[in-house]
Amino acid sequence: MTTHGAHIKAICKLLRGFAYREDLHRLFSDCMEATAIAISNSVDLANRERREARYLEIVGRYGREIIDAFPKVLGEIVMAFETEPGDVLGAVYAELELRSKDKGQYFTPYTVCQFMAGVTLISRESTEEIIARNGFARAMEPACGSGAMVIALAEAMRSEGINYQRHLHVTAVDIDPRAVHMAYIQFSLLHIPAVVIHGNSLSMEMHDSWFTPAHIIGGWSAKLARREAEQAASALLEEMPPRDPIRPPKPAPAPASSEPRQLSLF
Repeated sequence: MTTHGAHIKAICKLLRGFAYREDLHRLFSDCMEATAIAISNSVDLANRERREARYLEIVGRYGREIIDAFPKVLGEIVMAFETEPGDVLGAVYAELELRSKDKGQYFTPYTVCQFMAGVTLISRESTEEIIARNGFARAMEPACGSGAMVIALAEAMRSEGINYQRHLHVTAVDIDPRAVHMAYIQFSLLHIPAVVIHGNSLSMEMHDSWFTPAHIIGGWSAKLARREAEQAASALLEEMPPRDPIRPPKPAPAPASSEPRQLSLF
């Protein structure tokens, strides 16, 4: 058992205690959504009214005993992260046997995510160089699930002496709203600056965006806008004809693939 295994067991026990009268799939989903809303509403004023209405709709389905269990679940998640960072909710999801093979949902084991995160750091342009040039690195995860790959990346950066809370911003997407809520909760508790999007990375259809407290408190919307403006200006300058007629123009960059990749750092 991992060091946070006891907390995972405690979460599962809390939720299974109501399985005799509630559908466990729905109960877990509602618990995740209500918890995500509680975190979001503490910082995201733009979405607070809409999400508060949704929160009241969720808690209206249950009695006091179940509603009181939701903050207890959150407390166990917090304590699990204090003992050992990892994909806590992904482990809970597996322990509760909620994975749906019909939906093709397979959360990557965290040990595999740790390996892939390490490969990401060494196989692409030096993370330090990206940070030195832009002030921070960006990560894109087009099918984030519960967020295991991003969590592993953050931990890999920390092990290399890089403060991910200051020098990493994540954009994570998933088609399953439950996965979005799970990832959002975990990124928020680990203070990862991120926007978690409920949408389809293939069709580019987006439904909702969840900004972590680290994103809002850290002013990341402005930071991202400034970086994009600087990159647009740089690209425009590169497209201008050279002043020296002898010097050949720079070749056009190869078009980027429109297909979403696994975790990428840029």
